[in-house]
Amino acid sequence: MGKMATRESYGKALAEFGSDERIVVFDADLSKSTYTVTFKKVFPERHFNMGIAEGNMMSVAAGMATTGKICFASTFAIFAAERALEQVRNSIGYPHLNVKVCATHAGITVGEDGASHQCVEDLAIMRAIPGMTVVQPCDGASTRAAIKAAIDTYGPFYVRLGRLAVENVYGEYGDEIPFTIGKANLLRNGKDVTIIATGLMVQQSLAAAKILEAEGVTARVLDMHTIKPIDREAIVAASRETGAVVTAEEHNILGGLGGAVAEVLSEEAPCVLRRVGVRDLFGQSGKPQALIELYGLTPEDVAAAARSAVAAK
Repeated sequence: MGKMATRESYGKALAEFGSDERIVVFDADLSKSTYTVTFKKVFPERHFNMGIAEGNMMSVAAGMATTGKICFASTFAIFAAERALEQVRNSIGYPHLNVKVCATHAGITVGEDGASHQCVEDLAIMRAIPGMTVVQPCDGASTRAAIKAAIDTYGPFYVRLGRLAVENVYGEYGDEIPFTIGKANLLRNGKDVTIIATGLMVQQSLAAAKILEAEGVTARVLDMHTIKPIDREAIVAASRETGAVVTAEEHNILGGLGGAVAEVLSEEAPCVLRRVGVRDLFGQSGKPQALIELYGLTPEDVAAAARSAVAAK
């Protein structure tokens, strides 16, 4: 299967959909890394490099959005979600403007850049902003679909993207796939446990399901590409039909996907829950695969969590 980083897919999607003259793209001096340079090559008059001034970039994007433009503002997740948080909240979220904050280099697989650049808090931060839609695609095709959905849906979005090239789940970039904001995609059915994953942990969870299958355990796998609004119906069904749930995310287990799923389960359908993710730790500098192993994000780790959940039913 082919591999592509979701940040690269993002750049391709901007260029593909950029014939819509409402689309304007802003970047904070990282256009080669965020791949917005792909859009710039085709539509240079609608690409603006705002320099290393992320807060200002968000404010300018907000202002442009008031004129009817669909504004995409991009930088690394650590800068988009944390350095520019006040502007995202007050200038974009509060007035509910049509700005899509597309943040690349999220999670620990940023690698050697280390803890200062490995954002593991952004999902928790962004889902707490009223009216913010929070999306994390897992591959090229789902990134394309997520960007199309963001264009077609009015309001503020936070789209979480990665640096690391990942295997295709849905097919090649450009393939039309089922993608509805707020609705999880069922990738694999099972009756013993449900694994709810987002981002690159979707691939890890599918691999974990194969490990479990060899042991006689069938795992349902859901791609929870939308963290907010989350698919409550799919979560409740998972609880009632499989009796055990595992969440998997490249993010702190506090406040991200695991927290969101726990909220739904506790309110509507309590069951055994295990959370796979970064366990309230900062990142470290290292090769992405070494960090995946260090922080317990391998398919074997997901499978172990699933075994524990099944045993506790």
